[in-house]
Amino acid sequence: MCGIAGWVNFDMDLSHQNKIITKMSETLFNRGPDSSGTWLTEHAAFAHRRLIVIDPKGGIQPMIKKYGNKTYVIVYNGELYNTYELRKELLSYGYAFESHSDTEVLLTSYIQWGSDCVKKLNGIFAFAVWDESENKVFLARDHLGIKPLFYTIKNGSFIFASEIKGILAHPYIDAEVDSEGLGEIFVMGPTRTPGNGIFRGINELKAGHYLVFNPSGLKTYCYWSLKSCPHKDDLKTTSEKIRYFLDDASKRQLVSDVPLCSLLSGGLDSTAISVFANEKLKDLCNQLITYSVDYIGNDKYFMPNQFQPNTDADFVGRVSKELGTKHNYVFIDNEKLSYALIPALYAKDLPGMADIDSSLYLFLKEVKKGATVALSGEGADEIFGGYPWFKDKTAIETPTFPWIRMIDQRMKLLSPHIVEKIRPKEYLNDRYAEALKEVPKLTDENAFDSRMREIFYLNITRFLAMLLDRMDRMSMASGLEVRVPFLDYRLVEYVWNIPWKMKNLNDMEKGLLRHALKDDLPEEVIKRKKSPYPKTHNPIFRNTVKKWVNEILDDPASPLLQLVNKEEVAKLIETDAKEFDPAWFSQLMGGPQLFAYLFQVNTWLKDYKVKILV
Repeated sequence: MCGIAGWVNFDMDLSHQNKIITKMSETLFNRGPDSSGTWLTEHAAFAHRRLIVIDPKGGIQPMIKKYGNKTYVIVYNGELYNTYELRKELLSYGYAFESHSDTEVLLTSYIQWGSDCVKKLNGIFAFAVWDESENKVFLARDHLGIKPLFYTIKNGSFIFASEIKGILAHPYIDAEVDSEGLGEIFVMGPTRTPGNGIFRGINELKAGHYLVFNPSGLKTYCYWSLKSCPHKDDLKTTSEKIRYFLDDASKRQLVSDVPLCSLLSGGLDSTAISVFANEKLKDLCNQLITYSVDYIGNDKYFMPNQFQPNTDADFVGRVSKELGTKHNYVFIDNEKLSYALIPALYAKDLPGMADIDSSLYLFLKEVKKGATVALSGEGADEIFGGYPWFKDKTAIETPTFPWIRMIDQRMKLLSPHIVEKIRPKEYLNDRYAEALKEVPKLTDENAFDSRMREIFYLNITRFLAMLLDRMDRMSMASGLEVRVPFLDYRLVEYVWNIPWKMKNLNDMEKGLLRHALKDDLPEEVIKRKKSPYPKTHNPIFRNTVKKWVNEILDDPASPLLQLVNKEEVAKLIETDAKEFDPAWFSQLMGGPQLFAYLFQVNTWLKDYKVKILV
């Protein structure tokens, strides 16, 4: 995995702007701590930070390739899982290769197929190609948006980077947030509307899209999206195809020249990935390394609820023993968890999922000590229907995003002026209406199945995007590459059209997936009720972040005070934010996370020197 950045301007000579492009690159150091490179020509400047995973010598970037009298330059963040097939096809066309890196295969694919190259790729990627003969830059992002890519246009300059901080490092760009950005932070947050970069003028290239910037301007194109059609396979065939796609994706994603592991919770998703990876590694006479996460003292404070019915510890041990993995238990200190909210914020450039982010950051920093690549079960809940709201009648029938709750209560915490500018109900309804317009409808589908299709679309394109964003930033901040086999686009395409009745087989969340894997996984895992990513239940975290919010209120220089109703936040502290338990957002963000979110917003405004334009 890597970090990329670039600057294109057709009215300027950029060939001597190494200082600026290097500064942009330096902000992305954690994404690529192993090496760096820059490349400059008259109208383009590229930078690359590298985390070495494949071909240490042959994968150096920016990579330049000449074909005939044409020159092409690429910076690339990601991994291709069909490198072998693409390379073989390109060799048949007469191309020669100087390395075995997927970077060279990707660049050669662009040379051969131009913008259509993205339709040939299976992987996770965000890349930019300078096409000298066409006098343009081409950017693309993978099907599901697993790898990030942001851009802006200012003063005739097209500026892009893997993370927002790379763009903010450019002298043309100011850290400004208007009412729309505040709507994203306080209404949608910590999700984001696809394409919205929060900061004024900064956009994110949407998943499944590419763009072209040339002297005529910028155009974006959609090359992949979900397509609806009748599902004609019976249960047996459907189960076999699901198993095939997941098995193939898991084993494809083992390609690595550095140590690799899997993130194991003992749940259905992570166990499935570990089982298939373990089969392949055993054939290669290698042992699978696994990691799990929990919190010091959580066994003492854990209380089951509708969102978190059980803990992982017992299941992890049993699965690891049965598979024969080399397992590593990581236990997070609750004091460190609070303080890690700051590096987690810096990793995202935005307030996020509070300790759900910071715990992952601490966890993956420990994983990095033993591996550079990790497999994760991320994505299964969104495509197979694993969350409580897939089966909650009220959530299904309510016309909004099912994970966004307590809007009225939360808006009381903001100043009346900010609420007036944000228009929270209207903003939320507008974003929801936009999302529904995107849903590919199926002719003659009954009303219930049509609604469930909408619910799945919202989860795949909105909720999942937040989790992928979280995983990418926390892993990259740790110098770790995380791969997600459940989000192989072939599997996502296939499962998309399976009707809810079949997905909900035996009236159990992800019932179809359980059925498809029943011969591969331990019975206790197949029957285990879903439990989400673990969070702390220790009062140390709540008390610490509550204290910090109190300190914010006591400091007249706190930038958060320009946005909040101080009296209402003071009441929040007095009541311990219990009104927002167990969850005001998602499954895991309750009262403690609300305190942490407010703390992160204040830190973000202060440390990023954000100017509020309302």
